[in-house]
Amino acid sequence: MHPGRIGLLAVGLALRAGPLAAQHAGQFEVGAFGSYTRYDPAFGLSEKIGGGARLGYLVGSVVGVEGDLLFQPEYTVVPPSGTPQSLQPLIGSASLVVNAVHADRLMVYVLGGYTLLDFGTRAPYRFTDNAAHAGAGVRLFLTNRIAVRAEGRAIFTPSTHYTLITGNPRHYVGTVGLSVFHLGGKAKDSDHDGVPDNKDACPNTPAGAVVDQRGCPLDSDHDGVYDGLDKCPGTPAGAHVDATGCPTDSDGDGVPDGIDQCPNTPKGATVDAKGCPIDSDGDGVPDGIDQCPGTPAGTTVDEKGCPMDSDGDGVPDGLDKCPNTPKGAMVDANGCPLDSDLDGVPDGIDKCPNTPTGTKVDAVGCPLPVEAVTPPPPTAAAKCPPAPPGSQVDANGCLVLFGPEAARSPTPGAPPRPTLILTGVNFETGRSVLTRDSYMVLDAVAASLLANPDIRIEVAGYTDSTGRKYINYRLSQARAVAVRFYLARKGVPPARMVAKGYGASGYIAPNSTAAGRAQNRRVELHKLP
Repeated sequence: MHPGRIGLLAVGLALRAGPLAAQHAGQFEVGAFGSYTRYDPAFGLSEKIGGGARLGYLVGSVVGVEGDLLFQPEYTVVPPSGTPQSLQPLIGSASLVVNAVHADRLMVYVLGGYTLLDFGTRAPYRFTDNAAHAGAGVRLFLTNRIAVRAEGRAIFTPSTHYTLITGNPRHYVGTVGLSVFHLGGKAKDSDHDGVPDNKDACPNTPAGAVVDQRGCPLDSDHDGVYDGLDKCPGTPAGAHVDATGCPTDSDGDGVPDGIDQCPNTPKGATVDAKGCPIDSDGDGVPDGIDQCPGTPAGTTVDEKGCPMDSDGDGVPDGLDKCPNTPKGAMVDANGCPLDSDLDGVPDGIDKCPNTPTGTKVDAVGCPLPVEAVTPPPPTAAAKCPPAPPGSQVDANGCLVLFGPEAARSPTPGAPPRPTLILTGVNFETGRSVLTRDSYMVLDAVAASLLANPDIRIEVAGYTDSTGRKYINYRLSQARAVAVRFYLARKGVPPARMVAKGYGASGYIAPNSTAAGRAQNRRVELHKLP
């Protein structure tokens, strides 16, 4: 083989050197071999069987150096001179060895270097030649340290001292023998985890796994996927993971399977640390899906979490104590229809509001035709019913409605008016129905108005600040109308009275206490010009 081709082969094979070569790096190789030598025909020497020994050292996983000595038994040759001669050639070599490919226990190598040929002391072979050699071989490992070695090499002599020829003779040598590797070297590590097989408590560790000093894989987060292979280290305890060690989250709520105590959470729902949906308003629709957060407790909602109002009265189902309210009827905070004039037709449907109490009405709340009755005009001399205890009365025993000092603004910023707070006038909770204990006060007011026909009044209703603003306004209006109707039923001409609700405005006491809120729920009389 040409030396240049052998060199290229050596470089190519060296690039593929594998773990078998690395395993013996740093070791000495001692070997003995048998040889077959075929000399250049010009030398007149026949093929010879011989033997030899070698000593080598593997510098690294690829490169090694070695020296070998080949000898042959003494034999007789007949040179061109015709006189038989005894001959015992010696061939010594120093080589650079390049370890290359391997398959299981087979290692292939190439080598090249310097050769010295000594042909003896008998003419015409009394000379030595300096030469170069190149070759290739294989090692077949029987054990980790013993190998059968077979090799072939060519010896190139640039200039021979054999006087009977000219040119550049070539000789060929083939050897087969045993080599023993000992001292140093890397111990066998079948799973390549860095821990020798003889110390590895966990053989067959997967490639890439980080191991401890015993050769056993580490799993810092205890997810069943070894460190080094785990693409998601630090997985929380109990979380299920995929083959790469990353947590799985089947319902996509951000809480890993295995930790998630509420699997199959609807998409978009806000969850707690356990993976369970949060429902801040307790309506059964999780936060994140709930399009109407803050729904009052007890409200019936749709699939979006928004209150349902079957009768369309503004009070959600579940809170509505009077379901199936007629369309258009005004209702109180409980969803029950308001009937300010107590004629049986709800406000909002009643086309004739302010019907006097007791008047018979039709389906739309308008009075039925009745025979007109003209009440006798009131006189100042008429006696008034007893006024509530502590009230100021005039000479006729009638309730004094507006003292000179009793003036206040009905709402902040409005001009003051003579005012009478109707203490003792009360209503059923959340409704505009007067309680019976209110009649004494209102009877006294009616008598005083009849005794003073020149007085015109505004009946003003107020609530505290709890509840919704529009409901408070409607309730205060309904209560003012209820007082006006009661007074009208007692004979006070309706034209002298107007009813107006002010809701939670114009409070006279703090709304922060129960006592203050009770004072703010009231009816006042305002004297009109």
